[in-house]
This record gives sequence, C-alpha cells and structure tokens, in this order.
Amino acid sequence: MTKSNFLGQHEIQNPHSEIRNRFNPSLLQHAPRFSRGQASSLAADLYNLNATAESLPSERDQNFLLTTASGEKFVLKISNSLEDETLLQAQSDAMMHVGQRVSFCQRLVPSVEGRLIERVTSAGDTNLIRLATHLPGVPLGDAQGHSSEMLRDLGYKLAQLDVALLDFDRAAIHRDFHWDLANWQTVIGTYSKLISDELLRGMVMDYAKVFETEVAPVLRRLRTSVIHGDTNDYNILINDEHSEIVGIIDFGDMVDSYIVGDLSIALAYVLLNNDAPLLTATQVFAGYHQVLPLNDDEFTAVWGLMIMRLCMSVCIAAYQQQQRPDNEYLDISQQAIRSSLPKLLAIDAHEATNTFREAAWPENSIEDGK
Repeated sequence: MTKSNFLGQHEIQNPHSEIRNRFNPSLLQHAPRFSRGQASSLAADLYNLNATAESLPSERDQNFLLTTASGEKFVLKISNSLEDETLLQAQSDAMMHVGQRVSFCQRLVPSVEGRLIERVTSAGDTNLIRLATHLPGVPLGDAQGHSSEMLRDLGYKLAQLDVALLDFDRAAIHRDFHWDLANWQTVIGTYSKLISDELLRGMVMDYAKVFETEVAPVLRRLRTSVIHGDTNDYNILINDEHSEIVGIIDFGDMVDSYIVGDLSIALAYVLLNNDAPLLTATQVFAGYHQVLPLNDDEFTAVWGLMIMRLCMSVCIAAYQQQQRPDNEYLDISQQAIRSSLPKLLAIDAHEATNTFREAAWPENSIEDGK
C-alpha cells in the first residue's frame, strides 16, 4: 500500500527530533510548582491583595484563583520559566486590546509598581507574573446539556472575539506553534506514532489521509488573523442559567492562523459526548455567521478542521502524558474524544457543510473571499 504523502515526509526522521523542535518537552519539566501559600504571598507583595489561593488547572503554566475577605476574586497567572517574555507581552497586549471591545474577556490588573507583568525568581527559575480580573460563571465543559439559546450565543461571542482581534497584531504571535491547526501535518506525522490505542491511532491516521485530500487544498485560501487559538469548553464560561456565554479566557495559545480556527476548535469540544452533533454545530455556526460571515472556502473547511483539532489533541496528549503522567489536566478531554471521534467521523462532511450553508444568511455572505 502506498503511504500518504504527509506520512512519507516524516517517515525517515527521528520522531523525537521533531517533537523537540515543535513542542519543547522542557516546557512541561519547567512548569511552575508554587504552593497556594506562595501564591497568596505573591498577591500580597506584588498587588497588595490579602487573599486565599486555590489552584486552577493548566497545561504548562500555573494559575490560582484569589479570593479576598470581601469576596472579590482575581486570577494570578504564573508563567512557565521558559516562556518567551515577548510572546507574553503580546498576549497581555491582546487581552487589553480585546477588553476594550468586548465585555466577556479578562483584563489585566497593574501591580503596585504599575506594571502589567512582574517577575519572581525561585529555585533558580524566573517566572513572569500577571494578575487578571475574574469572570463569574462555570466552564461550558461542566454544563449538563446545551440550550439552543446558549449555543447561538457561543457562536455570536466567538465571532465578536475574532472581530475584535482583526485589527490586532504582534510579531511574536506569528509563530510555529504545535497547537496551530496549520501544523496538522507535522503533528499527525510525528505524534501519532505515540498513541498506544491501536484502534484510535488507526482512526487518526486514516482521517489525516482524508483531510489531506479533501480539506488541505483549500487551507491556503483561508483568511488569517490573530486568533485566540484554544476556545475549548474549559476556556468558555457560562452563566448559572446555562443560557449565555459570560467569559472566554486564557489567551496563552494565541497564534496568527485561520480565522475560522476558533469556531472549529470550539465546535470540536462542544460536540464531545453530544447526542445531536450536527444540530448543535449548526446552532453555533449560525450565531457565528451572523456576526462574522464565512466565505465559501471557510464553509468547506470548518467541519474538517474541527475533526482535525480532535486528532491533533489525541496525538499531542499521547506525548504530553509520557512527560507528565502525574498531570490529570492533560487527559481532561481525552476520554470524551476517544468515545466521540468515531461518531463524528461517521457524519458525512459534505452533509455537514450543506447544513451550515442552509443555516447561513445569503445576504451576509462575503464576496470574493474578502
């Protein structure tokens, strides 16, 4: 059997050489390990906040929920000691930029010295520190059931965020990043070898061949911009009534990539363990398209990019779990992906695309892909 081109490009290489280039394993090894007491001390020293600290999940950084005696809440963000300060500054600039345009994203709080980024040295490592406002709400990933109202609002708010980022740019965000959907070929060709479940590995590799033929040819024509890059269901907050999106958080994966990427990534996670995936996706899509209409190529690509995000997640998780088997956060979506991927692959991509087209408003379509 002739091997697919995307596999052939990586066949003769040491897979770990690509991993070191594209996903630095030292990021996990250098993840900060501050205690709750230390986090409270940092809040007091740097921001004059007397607060208790509660650890929040994170992949390669460390976050703490701070709560003052009066009930006021903040999020203390401690960066990986290998984090690029230029990139962190770009992310901070993006948060402030977006915060002036939408109401559902965090803003940064200056330190007592008036700085948005502080630094602290511990055990030989230097970590960059930021304090962000806290958004009330619960993660979408913890919600039981998704109302039509909420799903449309999800699409609506995602599009508002993407529109807010259209006029934002920093050189540091134009980067080679392992989670970028544009890096699908390298991620699948390298990391898929590490998936221990043979059936799951086969699904991922088979879909990559389909993607290469049916979706990849249009990718070069997709519009690009700075995007959030990680609109998963634990970075999206909803209100207690589960009817409205009240927060989109964590700008750590920002990258210059396909504009439709944020929509595709959000769909990937909201469809996990979903009994009506196509109906759910169409409702999110309709809300998005109302604010930021997609062109013909984006209609064609969104379902395939959604499936590809899940395949990339499986591959990257296989590697990360080898490096940090003690980090439960790294497996937070994997069980749901393993059970949902076969059902999503069974849906005809052309049917999904046609369903999205029917849900769109023709008068809002973009001419000439602009």
